[in-house]
Formats: sequence, C-alpha cells, structure tokens
Amino acid sequence: MSAQIGHLDRESALAGLRPWAQPAPPISGDEYQARIERARALMRAQGVDALLVGAGASLRYFAGVPWGASERLVAMLLTASGDPLLVCPAFEEGSLDAVLRVPAGKRLWEEHEDPHALVAQAMAERGARSLALDPAAAFAVHTGLRAHLDASAIVDAAAIIDGCRARKSPAELALMQQACDMTLQVQRLAAGIAREGIGTDELVRFIDQAHRALGADDGSTFCIVQFGHATAYPHGIPGVQHLREGDLVLIDTGCTVQGYHADITRTWVFGRASDEQKRIWDLEHAAQAAAFAAVRPGVACEDVDAAARRVLEAAGLGPDYRLPGLPHRTGHGCGLAIHEAPYLVRGNRSALEPGMCASNEPMIVVPGRFGVRLEDHFHVTEEGARWFTPPSPAIDRPFA
Repeated sequence: MSAQIGHLDRESALAGLRPWAQPAPPISGDEYQARIERARALMRAQGVDALLVGAGASLRYFAGVPWGASERLVAMLLTASGDPLLVCPAFEEGSLDAVLRVPAGKRLWEEHEDPHALVAQAMAERGARSLALDPAAAFAVHTGLRAHLDASAIVDAAAIIDGCRARKSPAELALMQQACDMTLQVQRLAAGIAREGIGTDELVRFIDQAHRALGADDGSTFCIVQFGHATAYPHGIPGVQHLREGDLVLIDTGCTVQGYHADITRTWVFGRASDEQKRIWDLEHAAQAAAFAAVRPGVACEDVDAAARRVLEAAGLGPDYRLPGLPHRTGHGCGLAIHEAPYLVRGNRSALEPGMCASNEPMIVVPGRFGVRLEDHFHVTEEGARWFTPPSPAIDRPFA
C-alpha cells in the first residue's frame, strides 16, 4: 500500500484542519465596474441596445448578487449608459441591498405585477429597442418579454456573457487557486483514511466535513465516490459500495470560494494494481498530458480534445466515443459555474485565450469493469497552459 493511502484515521485527519490561513481577496468594486464596461463594449460590437442578466452565476459576476433563479424574476438590465437597473420583487429589496456590489437603480415589483413590463418600460425610457437575453434565463422569461417586446428584438446574449466571463482576471484566478488547493488537500485526506470495508457514504460525509473545516463557502459543492466496477460510470451509480483489496477508487469533488469552483478527480488503487488497471491508468495519464501540451493561445478548443483522443486511439481504444475509450468531451470551462465556456469538445472552433480556464479529464471507461478519470484544471497563459493542481504521478501515488 502506498504511503499516501490508508495511513490516517478519520478523527486525526479532521482535527488537523483549520480555516484557510491566507484567503484570496474578494472581487473589488473596480473590477465589477470593468466587467460592466466590457459587457457594454461587446453589446456595441453585437449591435444591441440592452442586456438582461438573470439570477445565477452571471448576475453574481456582474453585480455580486449570489442568488439562484426562481419563478420570480430577479435580473439586471444594462443599457449603453446609466447605472444598471436591478429588477427585483419589492419584498426582497433589503436582501438585495445587502449583497449588491455595484451602484444600481432598482425597479421593484409586487407579487401581482408583471416584472417583464418593467424591463420593457425601462428600455423605452433609455431609448433601447433591442435586447440581448442571458442564455441561462428560463423560457418563461423569454415568453414574458415577448408580451412587451417584438420577438425579433430579443437576441442571444451568449457572446456577450461568455466574452466577459470566459477570460479570468488575476483576482478570479486567485480565488480558483484557493478553491483548488482546498479540494486537493481534502482529496489527500480522503485517500489517507481509506481502509478495507469503508463505505462510499462515509467518505462522502468526510469530504464535506473537511471542506467545511477549511472554510469553503458551503462544504462540498458535489461529491462522487465510487469503488470497483462502479468507477466505470462517469457520474457514478446509486447505492453504497464498500472498499475491497484491489479496487480502483474514483473521487470527484470540489468546493467554492466566494462562488468560484474547484473540481478535481483522483483515481487510485487500494492495494496492488492489476496489469490491466495499470495499463489503462497510464494511458489516461498520457492522454491528460497530451491535452495539456496542446494548449496555447489561438488553438481551437476541439484540437485539445483531439490531442487526448489520439493517444487513446493509438493504444487501440475508441475511436470517437466508443468504449473501451473516452465517452465524453475532454474538458469544460470552470469559474462561477462548475461547467461553463470554453468546452474542449469536437466541433468547438473557439480559440483559446489567456485567462481561460478548463478542466482536463479525458476519462477512460472499460465497460462493466472499471474506469479511470484524472481531472485537474488549467488556465491559459501567453506561453501555454498552467496547472492549478499538479497531476497524479502514479496509480498507487495519487498526489505529487
């Protein structure tokens, strides 16, 4: 057994955890203002007069409001000039004031009123005729707006929102780095407390407790723990498994720091690896390295995916999404949403740019037997890719 696996007891592992000693600073007011001006520049380039951003990750990005979407419209209307306007239920005004991070006007609505009418009215007051709508908005928002605006005046805001959010600032990268460092420490401890007979449910609870002890926003944002044959399912299967000698262990988890996500997967063997387990793990490691090496500014996202697949296909896996092989894209962007642009997938010709962040996880699935996923995130620099976390070096040594 590796010195990194099974050498800790649960109580001592948790007892040694403390809130993060040097937390990354929050996003500044100046940065929020710069984001708004960047959005306005992209609005001009797209030829639209207004942008409507609904509750969710993008509203947090532009205004600091960390609310999720519900049936009640909460949104920011941005026009070519003037402060943004926040459309919000009147009874939520005090709560909105407590989290809002930019100077903004408010358009408040009572429960019996139509908030979409307020959007149209505010657009008319500011001379805005066309509206770019947040692609994450519910269809009901589009329907509500069409009651007051011509359907042809409502366009997709994806190019504006992704054009702002996809390239991370140094402050965003620092928050993501802290989240990744926290989750990697939790992954180390989870491997450390592994023992024969431990249940996946016990590890899930431990991972959440450890994230909380380190000061993550709200414990684990998600947690997948799978043993043995269950590792062949990319997002797991229901039920509790108990660890046995020779099992592969797949742990995929993350946390957030001020809303910014970490998402790290480790796959390692409990005990001695079989020749086949080691062969597939080594191929996964090589595919992850090939994808990383392909990253540089100007490279198309799909070319990174292709680099990983060439390694697997040369070894007789695949091709394409066939199994044994890689059943999904090589990676996804990450930031205020755990999955966001850019996506490293065939057909995506978008060029990588400095500041973009993505996962690198070209998982290999051997149906009915096991799967191996190694997931680390990188950000694009002028020279190429830079890891947030060092990749695993070996099947029995998951941490560098």
